[in-house]
Amino acid sequence: MDNKTKVGIVGTGFIATGVAHMIMQSNDFELSWMFTRRPIDSIDAPSIPKRQLTNSLNQFIDDSDIVFECSGDAIHAAEVIFEVAKTQKKIVTINSEFHVTAGSYFSRRGVYLTEADGDQPGCLARLDQEVRGMGFQPLAYVNLKGFLNPDPTFEEMTYWSEKQKLALSQVVSFTDGTKLQIEQSFVANGLGATIAKEGMIGATISKLEDLDYLVDAAREKNAPISEYLLCPGSPPGVLIVADNPIADLCPGYLPFSRLRTTEDKAYILLRPYHLVHLESLNTLRRVVIDDAILLNNSVSPRITVGAVAKKSMNPGEQIKHGAGGFDVRGKAVEIRHHPDAVPVCLLRNTPVIRHVAPGQLITFDDVDLAQNRALECYLDSLTDYSVTKISNCI
Repeated sequence: MDNKTKVGIVGTGFIATGVAHMIMQSNDFELSWMFTRRPIDSIDAPSIPKRQLTNSLNQFIDDSDIVFECSGDAIHAAEVIFEVAKTQKKIVTINSEFHVTAGSYFSRRGVYLTEADGDQPGCLARLDQEVRGMGFQPLAYVNLKGFLNPDPTFEEMTYWSEKQKLALSQVVSFTDGTKLQIEQSFVANGLGATIAKEGMIGATISKLEDLDYLVDAAREKNAPISEYLLCPGSPPGVLIVADNPIADLCPGYLPFSRLRTTEDKAYILLRPYHLVHLESLNTLRRVVIDDAILLNNSVSPRITVGAVAKKSMNPGEQIKHGAGGFDVRGKAVEIRHHPDAVPVCLLRNTPVIRHVAPGQLITFDDVDLAQNRALECYLDSLTDYSVTKISNCI
């Protein structure tokens, strides 16, 4: 096929490699470059030709029609996307960490920046479009999980990192709940929802019909809520709990009645899978035809993911990793209540300058944050709030 759309990928990890394989097997896309910070000779990806790896950001941008950012690194992504945005090229991501930290900066400036189908936020956004088209009114956007351990050990995580062939930080973030706090905060901002409480409810249930408590929480908030739940044996997907006054007119109709919660308070729309990079080309094809953005962090985010200390830390110590480390975990909080909360994805080799107790939400005054583009972008999103002092940043 002539005139293939050239897609450049930021990253060389699991998702990036998967997206590259999809592109190389397609008839309508062409892989231009994979941009990496690592020495090219050090990258062990036999299925990716070395000639398509580059350390040159300018070359990468110039030779790409669409940029696909999936590094999983909020700080790196902000730098790259800032440069891509100058060219007005369209940007697709699988990177919730970037969106909840820096994404609103670009949304405010009209950049075509969208999360892709495939990961839980993109899947919830696409399901939202589908169910709204059928007259459903969402009450809760839910991320399904089977297991969490808020304080995993280094030995445990190293074992699973090697077994699953994923970066240690990724495995830790998945396990301690930081990743889902990030994803559901992104969903809340992007789909106009809120959270029922700090850190979300996160109930454990035995069957998926037991979701009446989510209906009650949404009605108490008078807004849809973004949530997660633990349901051992549930499919690794997403669901939306919703009202539908038209379906209510047919209470005995079996296809409708099978969707009801235990107490018949609402309907449950389940998408029982998320296939990450396998779904990415669906988004790219919509981007090519100038379809609307699927999901971004909105121009006025209300939820951020703060960092909660896992242990006591004293001045002079360093937080090595925010998202995916053993010093802190992420927690969804409302910005209006915690405008001084440090986004967990900004913490990396960050010096502690005041004593931090276990369970404490870390503020800008507790650490000496490095100045970078992601921090600048996040502070830009605070202009809707009354922030009188962020002494170590401004």
